[in-house]
Amino acid sequence: MLISIDPSLPVQLADQVARSVRAGLADGSIKPGDKLPPARELASSLGIGLHTVLRGYQQLRDEGLVELRRGRGAVITDAGDSLHTQLRQLARGFAESVRRLGVDEDQAIEFVRNALRSP
Repeated sequence: MLISIDPSLPVQLADQVARSVRAGLADGSIKPGDKLPPARELASSLGIGLHTVLRGYQQLRDEGLVELRRGRGAVITDAGDSLHTQLRQLARGFAESVRRLGVDEDQAIEFVRNALRSP
């Protein structure tokens, strides 16, 4: 399981931690029942503060994607599977619309990238 951040981005590091986990759920590399790395270990390996990692984990908890338990760590909930399913359905619907409109695949991907980067 790879959780990564990019300090050069204008996105708070805690948000990047949470986004990285969400991305893993979306691509299937993180699954329900998986344990996230202990916050101290992740903070150390990423070179960021413990509280930054904890804030990222708390975001995921607040979204229902992670269950936090003292002594047991952070575990991905079944809601993570639901997120993966929802994203797959959205992607299929989008792909159908793109084909129906006759939009080039590269152009459609660029539209999505731009939409994800804008506030």
